[in-house]
Order: sequence, then C-alpha cells, then structure tokens
Amino acid sequence: MTVRIVTDSSSNLPAWVAEELHIEVVDLHAMGDTTAGLSALELAATYARQLERGGDEGVVALHIGKELSSTWSNAVAAAAVFDNVRVVDTDTVAMDLGAAAMAAAKSAQMGASLEECYSVAVDILQRCDTWFYVHKLDALRKSGRLTTGAYVAATLAARPILHVGENGLEVAAKGRTPSKALAKLAELVEERAQSGRVFVAIQQYEARETARKLEQHLREVLPEGSNVLVVDISPAIAVHVGPGACGVTLVNTRDLPELPK
Repeated sequence: MTVRIVTDSSSNLPAWVAEELHIEVVDLHAMGDTTAGLSALELAATYARQLERGGDEGVVALHIGKELSSTWSNAVAAAAVFDNVRVVDTDTVAMDLGAAAMAAAKSAQMGASLEECYSVAVDILQRCDTWFYVHKLDALRKSGRLTTGAYVAATLAARPILHVGENGLEVAAKGRTPSKALAKLAELVEERAQSGRVFVAIQQYEARETARKLEQHLREVLPEGSNVLVVDISPAIAVHVGPGACGVTLVNTRDLPELPK
C-alpha cells in the first residue's frame, strides 16, 4: 500500500499521466461561464476513498490556490476529519499542481512516507513558474480571477503575459501583437531555464498550432536533458482563459529525477 495523491482538474494533468501514476483528479464544477469550488463534503469523501485504497498510508492533496477558489479552504476543512491527510498550501494553479502531483506520486510509488511525499510536492512547487498568454481578458475579469488592478494593468499592456503568483494573476510582460507576446513568453521560459535542466508543460486551449511551434522552439533551446510536455487546458481553466490561450509551466529539475515525458 502507498500514499495516495489527490489533485483537481485545475491542474491540467493529462488523464494518461494520472492513470500511470495513480493520481486521483477531482473535477471542479462547471457552471456556465464560470466554475464552482469543490465542497468539504465532496473532498472528505474523496480522501476517505483514497485512504481505503492506500491502506491508510495517507493522502497528499494539491488543489487550486486559495486566492483563486474556495476549494483549498474546503480541503483544509475536509482534511481535519482525518489524521493522515496533508493539504499543501499551493498558492497556484495549472501544471504547477500537475508537476507537484507527478513528483509526489513517483515518490509514493518508491515507498516514500506521507511526510516525504508532502515535502516533495512542496519542493516542486517552489521550483515552478507558470505564465499564460490569454487572447481576451473578459472571462478572467468577470469570474473575479483577475483583480481590477491587474485587469487595468493587463489592458494597458496590449497583449499581456500573465504570471501565476501567490497573489493570483499578475502582468509579467507584454507584446504589441500576439506573435510578439508569444515570443516574449518563450523568452521568459528561456531566461528561467538558464540554470540547468527543466521540465516544461505547454498548456493550450484551441491553440494547437501555437503550442506546436512553441514546443518545437523550446526543444531546440532548452538545456540538454530537459523534458517538454504538451497538454490541453482543462475545461475548469478553459472557461476562464478562453480560446487561443497558451500557458507554460516550468520546473527546475536539474537535481531531480525526470518527470514523465
């Protein structure tokens, strides 16, 4: 029996990876043009099932950050029912969560304890950066995922690149055209990768050609031994970022085992 890893659909974790690593992915609720967080009752039921499957070895839970959803606070409430459920304070979303879940699950498969798996997830999150190019900002503003200040800054930036930080979404860079904005996105990734081998997850929603070109470029310029994974943006995130969105998560892995390709 092993420690079980739970995340939610905001992680953009591909189904084949979740299946391969035995990660439980709980779907956030779609509600028209927005989403609703998971309730404490739903999460408690999920944790109970995973504890049973793992022989009560424990659960590490990685959910969308508290600045972006009520899911995290509900997860903390649900975990209080158990003695062996650890909820990571993620302060993030997308493949930051996915990469942390992958690493924790690999550790669990190698026999790591609950505390060891928790520490691995925290370490990966500290190594992550995620940026998004969003074609239109309206959905993010309407859903409250972009603060008024950030929305104004993003509007002034013409074609903004948004960075996922502990305070939510912030403008990290800009381009005068979509192609220049995406070039700037690639530049940010390259700059962050200068310290050594990295794992990169390109995430797209109705932007397959953009993702393909970005993948091709990054494979040519990233340090030797780096991995690049292309995934679809989940419906839970797509409803907020809209068609044409493209995101990149980077994890510094120079002193870590490889994550799945």
